[in-house]
Amino acid sequence: ERFGRLDVLVNNAGRSMRGGVLDTTPEQFRDLMELNLIALVRCTRAAMPHLLERCGHVVNIGSLASKSAARWVGAYPATKFAVAAYSQQLRLELGPKGLHVLLVCPGPIHRDAPRLYPLEGESDIPEAARRPGAGVRLNTIAPEKLTAAILRACRRRKPELIVPAKVRMLFGIAAFCPTLGDWLVRKNTG
Repeated sequence: ERFGRLDVLVNNAGRSMRGGVLDTTPEQFRDLMELNLIALVRCTRAAMPHLLERCGHVVNIGSLASKSAARWVGAYPATKFAVAAYSQQLRLELGPKGLHVLLVCPGPIHRDAPRLYPLEGESDIPEAARRPGAGVRLNTIAPEKLTAAILRACRRRKPELIVPAKVRMLFGIAAFCPTLGDWLVRKNTG
């Protein structure tokens, strides 16, 4: 109200988890889906009248897991794949009305204090998989650089932003040859 309008909605609330897929209960799947997808849907619906009026932007923060599942992250990839599908659906239906929808798929974000995710269930997973990025062999991304890339992508009204960009090649390979894609994911995660 103070600024008089809403131009951008950034859906960034969410969380990851660590554990084997078979150790993840249906209730844990539901709870994570509620936070990572349903909360995003609720916020988007609430902001939509204002955003459509201004040809505004919806920025949905996904993950590399929005494009490729990984080991030892329980329900997380399923929720982030759903965010990717919802983002595409919004683009297809509301893009012609002027809405810009950006799906951001970042790798692990740099944090000043390193942290380990707690294990959910009885999973026996590698220590590296408990770190941000679930053991993926990528450098962390500086938050300032990611923010600048998001702003550029909004100005250019791009549909997707994958950081680091080199990971796009893996997603392309996996789309054409899932067996090779799975092998590459296994090889490049802890």
